[in-house]
Amino acid sequence: MDALEQLPIPLLEWFRDNARRLPWRDKPTPYHVWLSEIMLQQTRVAAVLGYYKRFLEEAPDVAALAALSEDRLMKLWQGLGYYSRARNLQKAAKIIVEEYGGAFPADYAAIRALPGVGDYTAGAICSIAFGQGVPAVDGNVLRVYARMMGDDGDISAPQMKKKVTQALKAVIPVHAAGAFNQALMELGATVCLPNGAPLCKRCPAQGFCAALAQNRIAGLPVKAPKKPRRVEERTVWLVFLGNHVALRRRPGQGLLAGLWEFPNEEGSGPLPARWGIEALSDEYAGRARHIFTHIEWHMALREVEAGTDGLPPGWVWAGGAELEEKYAVPNAFDGALKLAKERLNGGK
Repeated sequence: MDALEQLPIPLLEWFRDNARRLPWRDKPTPYHVWLSEIMLQQTRVAAVLGYYKRFLEEAPDVAALAALSEDRLMKLWQGLGYYSRARNLQKAAKIIVEEYGGAFPADYAAIRALPGVGDYTAGAICSIAFGQGVPAVDGNVLRVYARMMGDDGDISAPQMKKKVTQALKAVIPVHAAGAFNQALMELGATVCLPNGAPLCKRCPAQGFCAALAQNRIAGLPVKAPKKPRRVEERTVWLVFLGNHVALRRRPGQGLLAGLWEFPNEEGSGPLPARWGIEALSDEYAGRARHIFTHIEWHMALREVEAGTDGLPPGWVWAGGAELEEKYAVPNAFDGALKLAKERLNGGK
């Protein structure tokens, strides 16, 4: 019996005793599982908890999500990043309402076809919400598999993911598929850690883990190095008029599409004359940095006092309350947003 065949019973027993209490596990409806899994993509559990609760308060079901205005959807998502996830959530919700009468489809292929849903998310929904024997292979699962099996395949390669998925299909317990998938993810998140030393003494697979037996923990999993990010120098202007600050909406396509931002330009220099803003002053206010997947922004922040209320088309004057409640400003501009709030409402 190989390591993978030995895994289910000790893993499920470990999960029964060590599973974290998470709100989406209390009521694992298809909607709750779907929402939580999309929120958790590239985001830590601790960061998601508050967002998940607030989101459900305004969008408790698929129909409510489909009916949200885009601005409200983006405001609810503000700070989570990767905003295309929220847009795809709503696109999928509208499809479920229009094509399935608001009832979440239970078929893997139908779920997989929804916008923003990949193999992993479809597997999680099918197994956790519908009890189907479908693996859900994410980075945590790939890491556990590579160490336990002593597999030095590149876990970022699609063929490795397919290999692991097929291997898990052969051992996933038919009557505990959801618990098994969650247990594997939990093991990777809390014991078989990605950064730093894994907690092998707490692992239910320690007796048959190849990496532990062969002293290869530090070398597994294998992952191809990422390409270096491109660095962009930008200038961000906080244009104030009394107790308001200027915002503009980003284009509907591309990076941070459709969100509100503080006006900015690549490079350095004075406030662009083409904006037609009368600047009484234009002063340096500090620096900020934000890292995207492929780009890194290095930003010089400047504060401008406007002499009149004229703004280019599509721009708005936002007060402190509107920054809090109405306009979704992505966390790429957290440094500028902090300065704006300090000016407008004392940082509250």
